[in-house]
Amino acid sequence: MPLKPPLAPMEARSVDAIPEGPDWQYEPKWDGFRCVVFRDGGDVTLQSKAGKPLTRYFPDVVAAVSQIKAKRFVLDGEIVVPRDRAFSFDDLLQRIHPAKSRIEKLARETPALLIAFDLLQDERGHSLLELPLSDRRPKLDAFANDYFDGSSRLSPATTKLSDAKGWLKKVGATLDGIIAKRRDAPYGAGTRDAMVKIKNYRSADCVVGGFRYGTNSKLLGSLLLGLYDDDGLLHHVGFTSSIARTEKPAITAKLEKLKGGSGFTGNAPGGPSRWATERSAEWVPVKPKLVVEVCYDHFSGERFRHGTRLLRWRPDKAPQQCTMDQVKQKKADLMKLLR
Repeated sequence: MPLKPPLAPMEARSVDAIPEGPDWQYEPKWDGFRCVVFRDGGDVTLQSKAGKPLTRYFPDVVAAVSQIKAKRFVLDGEIVVPRDRAFSFDDLLQRIHPAKSRIEKLARETPALLIAFDLLQDERGHSLLELPLSDRRPKLDAFANDYFDGSSRLSPATTKLSDAKGWLKKVGATLDGIIAKRRDAPYGAGTRDAMVKIKNYRSADCVVGGFRYGTNSKLLGSLLLGLYDDDGLLHHVGFTSSIARTEKPAITAKLEKLKGGSGFTGNAPGGPSRWATERSAEWVPVKPKLVVEVCYDHFSGERFRHGTRLLRWRPDKAPQQCTMDQVKQKKADLMKLLR
Protein backbone atom coordinates (compact mmCIF):
# COMPACT_ATOMS: atom_id res chain seq x y z
CA MET A 1 0.00 0.00 0.00
CA PRO A 2 1.73 3.21 -1.13
CA LEU A 3 -0.83 5.28 0.79
CA LYS A 4 -1.23 4.71 4.50
CA PRO A 5 -3.05 6.54 7.30
CA PRO A 6 -2.91 9.22 8.42
CA LEU A 7 -3.43 11.01 5.10
CA ALA A 8 -4.53 14.64 5.28
CA PRO A 9 -7.58 15.01 3.03
CA MET A 10 -8.00 17.83 0.57
CA GLU A 11 -10.04 20.64 2.13
CA ALA A 12 -12.19 23.47 0.83
CA ARG A 13 -12.17 27.24 1.17
CA SER A 14 -15.51 28.93 1.81
CA VAL A 15 -16.60 31.32 -0.91
CA ASP A 16 -19.70 33.44 -1.46
CA ALA A 17 -20.45 32.45 -5.07
CA ILE A 18 -20.12 29.28 -7.11
CA PRO A 19 -17.17 29.61 -9.53
CA GLU A 20 -18.04 29.15 -13.19
CA GLY A 21 -16.22 27.80 -16.23
CA PRO A 22 -14.97 24.59 -17.84
CA ASP A 23 -12.15 24.22 -15.30
CA TRP A 24 -14.57 23.34 -12.51
CA GLN A 25 -16.38 20.18 -11.42
CA TYR A 26 -19.40 20.43 -9.10
CA GLU A 27 -20.53 17.99 -6.41
CA PRO A 28 -23.11 18.07 -3.60
CA LYS A 29 -21.80 19.01 -0.16
CA TRP A 30 -22.99 16.27 2.19
CA ASP A 31 -23.82 16.76 5.87
CA GLY A 32 -21.76 13.98 7.45
CA PHE A 33 -18.31 12.96 8.67
CA ARG A 34 -15.48 13.28 6.17
CA CYS A 35 -13.75 9.93 5.89
CA VAL A 36 -10.71 8.54 4.10
CA VAL A 37 -11.14 4.77 3.65
CA PHE A 38 -8.12 2.47 3.49
CA ARG A 39 -8.59 -1.15 2.40
CA ASP A 40 -5.56 -3.47 2.51
CA GLY A 41 -6.71 -7.05 2.11
CA GLY A 42 -8.71 -7.91 5.21
CA ASP A 43 -7.84 -4.67 7.00
CA VAL A 44 -10.15 -1.66 6.75
CA THR A 45 -9.27 1.68 8.34
CA LEU A 46 -11.61 4.68 8.49
CA GLN A 47 -9.85 8.00 9.10
CA SER A 48 -11.47 11.32 10.01
CA LYS A 49 -10.64 14.69 8.47
CA ALA A 50 -8.50 15.42 11.53
CA GLY A 51 -6.51 12.21 11.01
CA LYS A 52 -8.21 10.36 13.88
CA PRO A 53 -9.51 6.77 13.61
CA LEU A 54 -13.24 6.32 13.01
CA THR A 55 -13.11 2.56 12.45
CA ARG A 56 -14.57 1.41 15.79
CA TYR A 57 -17.55 3.76 15.53
CA PHE A 58 -18.82 2.48 12.18
CA PRO A 59 -18.72 -1.33 12.04
CA ASP A 60 -21.48 -1.20 9.42
CA VAL A 61 -19.32 0.89 7.08
CA VAL A 62 -16.36 -1.42 7.72
CA ALA A 63 -18.56 -4.38 6.77
CA ALA A 64 -19.73 -2.63 3.59
CA VAL A 65 -16.17 -1.77 2.55
CA SER A 66 -15.07 -5.35 3.31
CA GLN A 67 -17.69 -6.63 0.84
CA ILE A 68 -16.11 -4.72 -2.05
CA LYS A 69 -14.33 -7.27 -4.23
CA ALA A 70 -11.33 -5.04 -4.83
CA LYS A 71 -8.82 -5.82 -2.10
CA ARG A 72 -6.58 -2.73 -2.03
CA PHE A 73 -7.73 0.83 -2.53
CA VAL A 74 -8.13 4.23 -0.86
CA LEU A 75 -11.32 6.27 -1.17
CA ASP A 76 -12.19 9.77 -0.03
CA GLY A 77 -15.80 10.28 0.97
CA GLU A 78 -18.40 11.11 3.57
CA ILE A 79 -20.15 8.94 6.16
CA VAL A 80 -23.84 9.80 6.57
CA VAL A 81 -26.82 8.29 8.37
CA PRO A 82 -29.98 8.23 6.21
CA ARG A 83 -33.24 9.07 7.95
CA ASP A 84 -36.59 10.12 6.47
CA ARG A 85 -35.11 10.44 2.98
CA ALA A 86 -32.47 12.90 4.24
CA PHE A 87 -29.37 12.54 6.44
CA SER A 88 -29.40 12.92 10.23
CA PHE A 89 -26.34 14.56 11.77
CA ASP A 90 -27.74 13.93 15.25
CA ASP A 91 -27.84 10.17 14.58
CA LEU A 92 -24.29 10.43 13.27
CA LEU A 93 -23.08 12.10 16.45
CA GLN A 94 -24.59 9.31 18.55
CA ARG A 95 -22.04 6.92 17.04
CA ILE A 96 -19.12 8.59 18.83
CA HIS A 97 -19.72 6.58 21.97
CA PRO A 98 -17.28 4.72 24.26
CA ALA A 99 -19.43 1.58 24.60
CA LYS A 100 -19.00 -1.03 21.87
CA SER A 101 -22.43 -2.51 22.61
CA ARG A 102 -24.06 0.89 22.13
CA ILE A 103 -22.28 1.44 18.82
CA GLU A 104 -23.32 -2.00 17.56
CA LYS A 105 -26.93 -1.34 18.55
CA LEU A 106 -26.96 1.98 16.70
CA ALA A 107 -25.30 0.37 13.67
CA ARG A 108 -28.25 -2.03 13.48
CA GLU A 109 -30.95 0.57 14.15
CA THR A 110 -29.57 3.51 12.14
CA PRO A 111 -27.05 2.08 9.66
CA ALA A 112 -24.54 4.49 8.16
CA LEU A 113 -23.63 4.84 4.51
CA LEU A 114 -20.36 5.70 2.76
CA ILE A 115 -20.64 8.22 -0.09
CA ALA A 116 -17.45 8.18 -2.19
CA PHE A 117 -16.32 11.23 -4.16
CA ASP A 118 -12.64 10.56 -4.93
CA LEU A 119 -10.35 7.61 -5.61
CA LEU A 120 -6.85 8.12 -4.19
CA GLN A 121 -5.42 4.65 -4.81
CA ASP A 122 -6.79 2.19 -7.33
CA GLU A 123 -7.32 -1.55 -6.92
CA ARG A 124 -3.92 -2.27 -8.48
CA GLY A 125 -2.20 -0.33 -5.72
CA HIS A 126 -1.34 2.75 -7.80
CA SER A 127 -1.48 6.13 -6.07
CA LEU A 128 -3.60 8.65 -7.98
CA LEU A 129 -2.73 11.71 -5.90
CA GLU A 130 -0.68 13.34 -8.66
CA LEU A 131 -3.33 12.89 -11.34
CA PRO A 132 -5.64 15.80 -12.13
CA LEU A 133 -9.26 15.46 -11.09
CA SER A 134 -10.24 15.14 -14.76
CA ASP A 135 -8.40 11.79 -14.74
CA ARG A 136 -9.27 10.69 -11.19
CA ARG A 137 -13.02 11.07 -11.54
CA PRO A 138 -13.41 8.67 -14.51
CA LYS A 139 -11.36 6.13 -12.58
CA LEU A 140 -13.68 6.55 -9.57
CA ASP A 141 -16.73 6.13 -11.83
CA ALA A 142 -15.29 2.91 -13.25
CA PHE A 143 -14.35 1.66 -9.77
CA ALA A 144 -17.86 2.28 -8.45
CA ASN A 145 -19.42 0.67 -11.52
CA ASP A 146 -17.29 -2.45 -11.08
CA TYR A 147 -17.41 -2.84 -7.31
CA PHE A 148 -20.19 -0.89 -5.56
CA ASP A 149 -23.31 -2.91 -4.77
CA GLY A 150 -25.49 -0.36 -2.98
CA SER A 151 -23.93 -0.63 0.47
CA SER A 152 -21.52 2.10 -0.65
CA ARG A 153 -22.66 4.86 -2.99
CA LEU A 154 -21.11 7.22 -5.52
CA SER A 155 -21.55 10.96 -5.13
CA PRO A 156 -22.70 12.64 -8.35
CA ALA A 157 -20.48 15.09 -10.21
CA THR A 158 -21.05 17.44 -13.12
CA THR A 159 -19.21 20.09 -15.11
CA LYS A 160 -22.48 21.95 -15.72
CA LEU A 161 -23.30 24.68 -13.23
CA SER A 162 -26.97 24.39 -14.19
CA ASP A 163 -26.94 20.79 -12.90
CA ALA A 164 -25.44 21.87 -9.57
CA LYS A 165 -28.05 24.59 -9.16
CA GLY A 166 -30.65 21.99 -10.06
CA TRP A 167 -29.61 19.90 -7.04
CA LEU A 168 -30.31 22.84 -4.73
CA LYS A 169 -33.64 23.47 -6.43
CA LYS A 170 -34.57 19.79 -6.25
CA VAL A 171 -33.82 19.12 -2.58
CA GLY A 172 -33.56 22.62 -1.12
CA ALA A 173 -32.49 23.05 2.49
CA THR A 174 -31.80 19.35 2.96
CA LEU A 175 -28.59 19.70 0.93
CA ASP A 176 -25.63 21.18 2.79
CA GLY A 177 -24.34 23.13 -0.20
CA ILE A 178 -22.18 22.76 -3.30
CA ILE A 179 -18.52 21.79 -3.66
CA ALA A 180 -16.51 23.03 -6.66
CA LYS A 181 -13.18 21.39 -7.55
CA ARG A 182 -10.59 22.35 -10.13
CA ARG A 183 -10.49 19.68 -12.83
CA ASP A 184 -6.84 20.39 -13.73
CA ALA A 185 -5.52 20.06 -10.16
CA PRO A 186 -3.98 17.01 -8.46
CA TYR A 187 -5.30 15.85 -5.11
CA GLY A 188 -4.21 18.62 -2.73
CA ALA A 189 -3.72 16.61 0.45
CA GLY A 190 -3.95 18.94 3.44
CA THR A 191 -4.46 22.06 1.31
CA ARG A 192 -7.38 24.27 0.25
CA ASP A 193 -5.91 25.14 -3.15
CA ALA A 194 -8.14 23.10 -5.45
CA MET A 195 -11.56 23.02 -3.81
CA VAL A 196 -14.12 25.58 -2.62
CA LYS A 197 -17.46 25.23 -0.86
CA ILE A 198 -20.64 27.24 -1.01
CA LYS A 199 -22.86 26.64 2.01
CA ASN A 200 -26.60 26.41 1.55
CA TYR A 201 -27.54 29.10 4.05
CA ARG A 202 -31.11 29.98 4.92
CA SER A 203 -32.86 32.43 7.25
CA ALA A 204 -35.48 32.39 10.00
CA ASP A 205 -37.37 34.99 12.02
CA CYS A 206 -36.81 34.46 15.76
CA VAL A 207 -38.05 36.01 19.00
CA VAL A 208 -35.47 37.50 21.35
CA GLY A 209 -36.29 35.68 24.60
CA GLY A 210 -33.22 36.80 26.51
CA PHE A 211 -29.65 38.01 26.24
CA ARG A 212 -26.22 37.68 27.76
CA TYR A 213 -23.88 40.50 28.64
CA GLY A 214 -20.41 40.38 27.15
CA THR A 215 -17.60 39.08 29.35
CA ASN A 216 -16.57 41.79 31.81
CA SER A 217 -18.90 44.20 30.06
CA LYS A 218 -22.13 46.06 30.72
CA LEU A 219 -23.01 45.82 27.04
CA LEU A 220 -24.79 43.12 25.12
CA GLY A 221 -22.78 40.03 24.22
CA SER A 222 -25.37 37.83 22.48
CA LEU A 223 -29.07 37.60 21.78
CA LEU A 224 -30.84 34.38 22.79
CA LEU A 225 -33.27 33.22 20.13
CA GLY A 226 -36.61 31.48 20.48
CA LEU A 227 -39.32 29.89 18.35
CA TYR A 228 -42.90 29.00 19.33
CA ASP A 229 -44.23 25.47 19.13
CA ASP A 230 -47.82 24.44 18.36
CA ASP A 231 -48.74 24.79 22.05
CA GLY A 232 -47.57 28.38 22.22
CA LEU A 233 -44.41 27.66 24.23
CA LEU A 234 -41.32 29.69 23.37
CA HIS A 235 -38.28 27.39 23.08
CA HIS A 236 -34.66 28.51 23.14
CA VAL A 237 -33.15 27.46 19.80
CA GLY A 238 -29.80 29.24 19.66
CA PHE A 239 -28.04 32.57 19.75
CA THR A 240 -26.48 35.29 17.65
CA SER A 241 -23.50 37.41 18.64
CA SER A 242 -22.80 39.06 15.27
CA ILE A 243 -23.75 42.52 16.50
CA ALA A 244 -21.80 45.61 15.48
CA ARG A 245 -19.95 47.21 18.37
CA THR A 246 -21.36 50.63 17.53
CA GLU A 247 -24.92 49.28 17.83
CA LYS A 248 -24.49 47.53 21.18
CA PRO A 249 -25.17 50.49 23.51
CA ALA A 250 -28.56 51.25 21.92
CA ILE A 251 -29.58 47.59 21.71
CA THR A 252 -28.49 46.98 25.31
CA ALA A 253 -30.65 49.88 26.49
CA LYS A 254 -33.62 48.54 24.52
CA LEU A 255 -33.21 45.07 26.01
CA GLU A 256 -32.79 46.32 29.57
CA LYS A 257 -36.17 48.05 29.31
CA LEU A 258 -37.69 44.62 28.60
CA LYS A 259 -35.95 42.81 31.47
CA GLY A 260 -38.07 40.77 33.85
CA GLY A 261 -40.35 39.22 31.29
CA SER A 262 -41.26 35.58 30.98
CA GLY A 263 -38.39 34.82 28.64
CA PHE A 264 -38.49 31.25 27.40
CA THR A 265 -41.56 29.28 28.49
CA GLY A 266 -40.37 26.01 26.91
CA ASN A 267 -36.76 24.84 26.67
CA ALA A 268 -34.48 27.44 28.27
CA PRO A 269 -30.72 28.10 28.00
CA GLY A 270 -28.53 25.87 30.14
CA GLY A 271 -26.86 26.99 33.32
CA PRO A 272 -23.18 27.52 34.04
CA SER A 273 -20.67 24.87 33.02
CA ARG A 274 -17.35 24.13 34.65
CA TRP A 275 -15.59 25.86 31.73
CA ALA A 276 -17.65 29.07 31.85
CA THR A 277 -17.40 31.86 34.35
CA GLU A 278 -20.50 32.55 36.40
CA ARG A 279 -21.03 35.86 34.61
CA SER A 280 -20.62 34.53 31.08
CA ALA A 281 -23.10 31.72 31.77
CA GLU A 282 -25.79 34.01 33.16
CA TRP A 283 -28.62 35.06 30.91
CA VAL A 284 -31.28 37.70 31.31
CA PRO A 285 -34.91 36.93 30.37
CA VAL A 286 -36.85 39.63 28.54
CA LYS A 287 -40.41 40.17 27.42
CA PRO A 288 -40.86 38.46 24.04
CA LYS A 289 -41.43 41.66 22.06
CA LEU A 290 -38.48 41.81 19.63
CA VAL A 291 -38.03 39.83 16.42
CA VAL A 292 -34.84 39.38 14.42
CA GLU A 293 -34.08 37.60 11.16
CA VAL A 294 -30.97 35.44 11.35
CA CYS A 295 -28.98 33.45 8.81
CA TYR A 296 -28.14 29.85 9.72
CA ASP A 297 -26.71 26.73 8.15
CA HIS A 298 -28.24 23.83 10.13
CA PHE A 299 -31.22 23.29 12.37
CA SER A 300 -31.33 19.92 14.11
CA GLY A 301 -32.19 18.59 17.55
CA GLU A 302 -34.61 21.51 18.02
CA ARG A 303 -31.87 24.14 17.77
CA PHE A 304 -29.44 25.86 15.44
CA ARG A 305 -26.34 23.70 15.38
CA HIS A 306 -23.98 26.69 15.17
CA GLY A 307 -24.18 30.36 16.01
CA THR A 308 -26.29 32.40 13.63
CA ARG A 309 -25.65 35.70 11.83
CA LEU A 310 -27.96 38.64 12.48
CA LEU A 311 -29.45 39.88 9.22
CA ARG A 312 -31.94 42.51 10.38
CA TRP A 313 -34.49 43.50 12.98
CA ARG A 314 -38.12 42.75 12.09
CA PRO A 315 -40.39 45.31 13.79
CA ASP A 316 -43.01 44.42 11.17
CA LYS A 317 -43.22 40.82 12.41
CA ALA A 318 -45.36 39.70 15.36
CA PRO A 319 -43.48 37.44 17.80
CA GLN A 320 -46.27 34.84 17.64
CA GLN A 321 -45.51 34.44 13.92
CA CYS A 322 -42.04 33.07 14.73
CA THR A 323 -42.83 29.37 14.83
CA MET A 324 -40.94 26.11 14.43
CA ASP A 325 -42.64 25.51 11.09
CA GLN A 326 -40.23 27.82 9.27
CA VAL A 327 -37.16 25.72 10.15
CA LYS A 328 -38.65 22.33 9.39
CA GLN A 329 -36.91 20.83 6.39
CA LYS A 330 -39.15 19.98 3.51
CA LYS A 331 -39.36 16.31 2.64
CA ALA A 332 -36.77 15.81 -0.07
CA ASP A 333 -35.11 12.59 -1.10
CA LEU A 334 -31.35 13.09 -0.92
CA MET A 335 -30.81 9.45 -1.78
CA LYS A 336 -32.05 10.18 -5.31
CA LEU A 337 -28.94 12.26 -5.90
CA LEU A 338 -26.66 9.28 -5.25
CA ARG A 339 -25.50 6.90 -7.93
